Amino acid sequence: MIGFLRNLFGKKDDAKRGVSEKGLLLYHSTGEVIRAETLLKEAGVAVAVKGPPPDLRQGCDMVIEFPLLEEMRIRELLEQAGLAPMRVAAAQDHLLEPVSLYHVKDFGDYLMVRAANMKITMDKRDRRIVNVSGGGCPDVPFLAETLVGKVLDQAPEPRSLGRTLCGYSLQLAFEELRRRCPG
Repeated sequence: MIGFLRNLFGKKDDAKRGVSEKGLLLYHSTGEVIRAETLLKEAGVAVAVKGPPPDLRQGCDMVIEFPLLEEMRIRELLEQAGLAPMRVAAAQDHLLEPVSLYHVKDFGDYLMVRAANMKITMDKRDRRIVNVSGGGCPDVPFLAETLVGKVLDQAPEPRSLGRTLCGYSLQLAFEELRRRCPG
């Protein structure tokens, strides 16, 4: 009987059925995603930018994952700011789970993090940034020149240097690198 009830109400069954507590905000452009993410984070909403699940790919290559319990508040904040998404989806199916934007490669003494189309590589021995590459935005050479050779904790945040999608993606990779290699 207990096993029956566990199967009926347990979290494992929820996972098998694909029930999720997350929702996804879809936009036409990356710029809208960046502005909406900034607005929601400033409002104290726990959001994460991810790659869209294949079944929801339309518009740009990023979605904002948010807690479904806050959907009404989020919609109101976004509407007031003129940032209403083109679509809101509940991630109720494993096929609708967003994909990570990050790809991490450990080369022994070096760690590379890629977010979208931008890569940043650090020497783990002294936490020095040894390479910035990727993207096709005009500010990538400037970002690379500014960051390469700097110790991770002393390097300026890429978002303070560039305003393009490449700068935004590099900021995500930079933050992930800091998260994986705390000083």
